[in-house]
Amino acid sequence: MKNKSWLFTSESVSEGHPDKVCDRISDAVLDAFLSEDPEARVGCETLATTHHVTIAGEVRGPDSVLKRVEEIARDAIRDIGYEQLGFSWKDAEIINRLHAQSGDIAQGVDAGDKGEEGAGDQGIMFGYACNETDELMPAPIQFAHRILRYMAEDRKAGKRPEFGPDSKSQVTLKYENGKPVGVDTVLVSTQHMEEMTQDEVRALVEPYIRRAFPEDWNLPDNKILVNPTGRFITGGPDGDAGLTGRKIIVDTYGGAALHGGGAFSGKDPTKVDRSAAYAARYLAKNVVAAGLADKCQIQLAYAIGVPEPVAVYVDTLGTGRVDEEKLSQKLREMVRLTPRGIRDHLDLHRPIYQRTAAYGHFGRAPDADGGFSWERTDLAQELASTFGVSRAAE
Repeated sequence: MKNKSWLFTSESVSEGHPDKVCDRISDAVLDAFLSEDPEARVGCETLATTHHVTIAGEVRGPDSVLKRVEEIARDAIRDIGYEQLGFSWKDAEIINRLHAQSGDIAQGVDAGDKGEEGAGDQGIMFGYACNETDELMPAPIQFAHRILRYMAEDRKAGKRPEFGPDSKSQVTLKYENGKPVGVDTVLVSTQHMEEMTQDEVRALVEPYIRRAFPEDWNLPDNKILVNPTGRFITGGPDGDAGLTGRKIIVDTYGGAALHGGGAFSGKDPTKVDRSAAYAARYLAKNVVAAGLADKCQIQLAYAIGVPEPVAVYVDTLGTGRVDEEKLSQKLREMVRLTPRGIRDHLDLHRPIYQRTAAYGHFGRAPDADGGFSWERTDLAQELASTFGVSRAAE
């Protein structure tokens, strides 16, 4: 990696992207169950297309929530901003096909005599952190999210009614000697009012692009691409069918790190697809925040019905300043990596998941109510002290 230069690209999609509409509805259903029963079990999948939403999956929780699923979905669609001819919160057909969780799964997942839950499924999960940004995230995905989040904030505040809910971004950065040094190309495609020209859309979008990057980074005009097809009127599920869990790279590290393949949205924290991926990010971020490595990737592996991970692998990708085997052991001592241990340590039983459904599950500031708890760096000082490193990031 030394003395080399390259380009790397990541993409993001807005909350109005059809797949993200489905993620949001699935997580809204999950939050509703957890609000009434923190021990609820939810595996909720959503499909959306023109005038239609189907919600399906397995749940164990209050019947009162099952009776409100249509209302929950409509509220989510309204908050995203869909009130258009082919897809509206008011009159889209909504079909609820949620049913009871399988007893075969439940017997392996429910807490046993020692209070531990088995993993809800087999699988591998990865967490990653690096020191490319203040959030300890890869820079391309962080900038791609930032552009769309800024646009969405102004759209929903009424400052930019010209924008529709559906948009995508793609950021290509220049790297030298392993560090991002500038922008090569930025692409934004956004749904917009029908009467607008491509030049008018570009004039509105370009300030959001420039705002997302450091002031001293040069963005050549010819490398900023806005709605290159020239027209984006029909968007969201009316333009393209959506499904829960189809944007797993957008949700995580933009392709800069490995991914185990499991999606997050609609799954309660007994599902290690979600909770263990959060735990792996939490540990990796604290390793980098402690100054023990410039990059850290952690793999966790689980067997269905078994509480303890079958494997924990810490890889500092050639940037580590401490022994990786000793680091792995220390991390396992600091956080119990069973589903119950993760859930308790990160306080994942609360209804905190709708907000994760767009603009990334990682690289966000921890919320006062416990949202994004996996972004805390509260282990960093102990890690730094244990391994004799003099500084830890705040």
